[in-house]
Amino acid sequence: MRKLLSSPIKMALSDAENALYQNALKFVSDISLNLMAVKVTNRPDDFLGWSTELLKLCRHEINFDLLEPKQFQPLKKLEETLEVAASVSQLKMVRIAPWPIFVDFIKQQSTIQALEERLRLLDYIKVLSDKPLAQMGEHDLLAFTGKHTNNHHHNVYDFDVEWFASTKGAKTFHLLLQQQPEDFDHALSFIPLDGDVTPSQYQAFSSAFQTIFSNYIKEKPSGEKAPLAAATRLLAMRRPDQFVALTNAKIDVLCQGLSIAKFNNADFDSYWQDMIGTIRTFAWWHQTQPNTDSSDFTSDVDSQFELKIWQARALFIDLFLYADESLADQSNFIRMRDKALNKNSTSIKGKKQRTKETAEMLVDRALSDENLPEYILGKRESIVREVKNGKSVNHVIGLMRAIFG
Repeated sequence: MRKLLSSPIKMALSDAENALYQNALKFVSDISLNLMAVKVTNRPDDFLGWSTELLKLCRHEINFDLLEPKQFQPLKKLEETLEVAASVSQLKMVRIAPWPIFVDFIKQQSTIQALEERLRLLDYIKVLSDKPLAQMGEHDLLAFTGKHTNNHHHNVYDFDVEWFASTKGAKTFHLLLQQQPEDFDHALSFIPLDGDVTPSQYQAFSSAFQTIFSNYIKEKPSGEKAPLAAATRLLAMRRPDQFVALTNAKIDVLCQGLSIAKFNNADFDSYWQDMIGTIRTFAWWHQTQPNTDSSDFTSDVDSQFELKIWQARALFIDLFLYADESLADQSNFIRMRDKALNKNSTSIKGKKQRTKETAEMLVDRALSDENLPEYILGKRESIVREVKNGKSVNHVIGLMRAIFG
């Protein structure tokens, strides 16, 4: 373990990677004895491999029974730092990757990043894009704008509408969207459906979008300012080849990975000038539209897949952010589908007949609660392990709430 922890010293790290490494070491010191007890068999010689290997050891190999309550917080911080470190390293690839490497990486990430489900979302959104927001039904409007509800039935919405960027926390945005969708349509009308978006077109959109909120604030002084993240969701759904969809949590890591100055959730100018401007310097973004004219079936399938990626190439930077094997299973679509299947299975067997649920089933049912915080949802494997050891799901989740806040 000691060799693993010190190995990044010999690596050629970027400034962002070095800062993350030093930050990780601060949290390592609080759990160093626990880490030293972990057997290490793999010592990668690159920072991405190092970050993911140490993260795996922290999540699956460390003995949680030997951790003191005060050590859970630094462990959580170390895991978060390593996730960012892995994302930053993968995003370095985005800056230099030619188109074939860009596409191959997305293929490699397809399972853990739920690529098929994401593509189903984009296919659905593409059909909606011909219709103004004001004419969309409530559920379709929320699908376009990135807010999941229990009314998004899995048989109709066979994807999580919150892939790429959830807007469920942008309450004022959704309130105004319900009250005056025509104003948001007016803002989006400045963004053409084909061709490169120009600076003046983006500026016209951002001015119109921000005006909606500034007018509201005059009437409701406590209202929030125009949220950049929600605006990028609209932009990315309209033109996924041109825009990246942001959340507050993603801004920092994307800025670090793309080596641009960090901006906040109200800085519309920096989003365009720094983030979108930087992306437009990358080789893969300038790739011409893939040729889909092929008589060979295998080649045609590959070219059709490549075309789908190309049509949403800016948006697919999202797949260069770190993800583990639990991400795909956290999809709202998967949870609703499995919840319905479990309910139907129980109903068929009869109310008086008890069904023996596995630890995984018990945990997944508990995690379907929409009110659970993100850090709990990300601890599924740890919760399953504790349940298998005889603890109740509620006890484990309650303990995590008490520790992590």
